Amino acid sequence: MESQITILGSGTCVPSLARNPCAFLMKTRGEKLLFDCGPGVMRRLLEIGVSIFDVSYIFLSHFHPDHSGELASFLFALKYPAPSPQTQPLTIVAGEGFQSFFERLKAVYGNWIELPPDMFTVVELDTKKADHHACKTFTVTSIPVAHRPESLAYRIVDADDKALVYSGDTDVCDGLAVIAADADLMICESAFPDDQKVDGHLTPSLAGKIAQAAGVKRLVLTHFYPVCEDADIENQCRTTYNGQIILAQDLMTIDL
Repeated sequence: MESQITILGSGTCVPSLARNPCAFLMKTRGEKLLFDCGPGVMRRLLEIGVSIFDVSYIFLSHFHPDHSGELASFLFALKYPAPSPQTQPLTIVAGEGFQSFFERLKAVYGNWIELPPDMFTVVELDTKKADHHACKTFTVTSIPVAHRPESLAYRIVDADDKALVYSGDTDVCDGLAVIAADADLMICESAFPDDQKVDGHLTPSLAGKIAQAAGVKRLVLTHFYPVCEDADIENQCRTTYNGQIILAQDLMTIDL
């Protein structure tokens, strides 16, 4: 069965009735991988019929609250009702610095967010160069991107050799085209319209230029600030990219 992606959030830190903060779920060979864990993600999972206990991996692109703000609540919820019904381990994959970030969370919440050691693993990936991590049904490659010191883009290759790339939040950087090379699907931030570029983020034409250079087959634009709602995002992207363009909407499902 081919891997499937569901957009859980296509927005930002700005509250929106239509768009939750940026996050998505990947289903692949029985595994459920959550990418980013901002506010509202647990409710979105319920809306698509997925229990938090079904999630085996959480990948964090960086630690800004709109991408990590529900992590403590997620871990807290996994502990209840007592005894916890958690039957499979949870692995959190993030850039270097996550363990320190997590220790600070524990300084606030204590054992409320501590899972049994056999049910919880942290994998920190290099934030200075490309890194790799092998899992049972997929492989992970990461590369640092231009947003925060811990920011990573991820490339997931499933058991059918299909490649998904997630940019996370980023500005233009050399690594993006490298990690996205020949990807079947790239989920790429496009936070602001072309005429309102903000440091640390991409615009539609910049995202398209990266995807075109990388030979990406399909490009999903996401992480839209409210100003994007009044802009022709697709046509701006089309000026630099000739593949299929998908504008992310919450609860949209895409086959890999």
